[in-house]
Amino acid sequence: MSDDGQKGSTATRLPEISAEVREDGTGEISIDGVIERVTKANLAEAGAAITSRIAELAVSVGQPVPVQVRDPEGLWSLMIHPDGVVDEAQTDPVVAEQPNGAVAAPTVSERDSVAAVAGLPDDAVATPAAPATSSRGPAAKRADVPEPAPVVTPAAAPAPASPPATPTGPLPTLDDLLAARHPVEHGGPAEHGWQAGLRRMTFGAIKPGPGKVERRRRAASASVRRTLDGPKTIVVINPKGGAHKTTATMLMAATFGLQRGGYTLAWDNNETRGTLGWRSSHADHTRTAVDLLDALPRLTEQGTVRIGDLDGFVRTQPTEQFDVLASDENSASASSVDAKSFSDLHQVLSRFYRVILIDTGNNMRASNWRAAIGAADQIVVVSTIREDTAQSAAWALDALRSTGQEEAVRRAVTVLSAPEPKVDKDLHKRLRSHFGALTRTVVDVPHDKALVAGGPIDYEALAQRTRDAWLHVTATVADGL
Repeated sequence: MSDDGQKGSTATRLPEISAEVREDGTGEISIDGVIERVTKANLAEAGAAITSRIAELAVSVGQPVPVQVRDPEGLWSLMIHPDGVVDEAQTDPVVAEQPNGAVAAPTVSERDSVAAVAGLPDDAVATPAAPATSSRGPAAKRADVPEPAPVVTPAAAPAPASPPATPTGPLPTLDDLLAARHPVEHGGPAEHGWQAGLRRMTFGAIKPGPGKVERRRRAASASVRRTLDGPKTIVVINPKGGAHKTTATMLMAATFGLQRGGYTLAWDNNETRGTLGWRSSHADHTRTAVDLLDALPRLTEQGTVRIGDLDGFVRTQPTEQFDVLASDENSASASSVDAKSFSDLHQVLSRFYRVILIDTGNNMRASNWRAAIGAADQIVVVSTIREDTAQSAAWALDALRSTGQEEAVRRAVTVLSAPEPKVDKDLHKRLRSHFGALTRTVVDVPHDKALVAGGPIDYEALAQRTRDAWLHVTATVADGL
């Protein structure tokens, strides 16, 4: 064999690289089995340092290098380029390397795709013969074997062009042009995690895409922000106290407010006294739903009630961009809210709020409780992962089904809230199975020590995983509106 035949082209050997980065800023890089440790102040800096180091290796070999990166969100298959650009690794769908190093022929569907793109008949693309030898680079040529001539089938002569058809339907309008736009992508550079830290540290020169958790967060945000076809009422139920109804109402209202920019109300529809007002930020007044109910005749006498007229009765949560309408807090009061009271208030409030979340009392036989169920666009049944609160939630759903609310129960969302850091796994599994068979879906939310004290809820004090869990709950509820 000639020298030329022995000099088959070979590709540069790529190092085998894997890396891990942790929340505390530590990590390792394994390069062909050699470990390099990284210690930085936080996850973002550690991720940036690891990416920079791998980019140096890419420069040394003159091409992108594949790397398996494990971070708190999972395992990633990435390609890191010499200029630091990070892509998710993708397999070429047309040409794949076989175990023996040969290049696979295109499949029938792949040949059809090639023909279609080239404007050729289906049989115009021939299956290439396998090369005599191969490597990661182009196949080495054998000097004593002539290269076969390519097989080419001539394309059919193009048909004469037809004259343009005269439009017979209505001409397109601006609305048609706007409707044809591609939907807004929820991509863009990462805003969280080590990917965002790398973008900030390089002043935007390197822009990794968002991680899996961030992509899920963006999808949930899009669900919460979806356009509604009118004001929507969400009713939170469980006839037992301590089931986290008030917490659920407040955190869903905060999520709707933050994602949608206001026009969200959390309303304590207790017939006497509830605790929603106590869990909210205090306003410069103590007026409640009873005070608003008493003022309605005077406000309606003046004509149409205005949004500004409600400011003296609701308690604005400025950071989370929603309002709270508390139940009666006067211990000496004999007032109670009935079905007519609920309907009068709901009619007025629906004029000004896009989303109304109603925290219900514990008396399912109260007329205002039943009126709220009748007005609900979505029911959310909340329970802690405890036998007593779960039994109460199950009893409530049974009662609704027995009174003709079967469809409302089927469309409901169940929220299971962890009362402590550790929960009974067997009970949790049993509850998911039971409520999963009754309602549209079951969503879990974690225990968070910031909620234990029972005082006003500080949304910013919640752990990120808690905020993400309630975003997921709110998105799930919004999907049913």
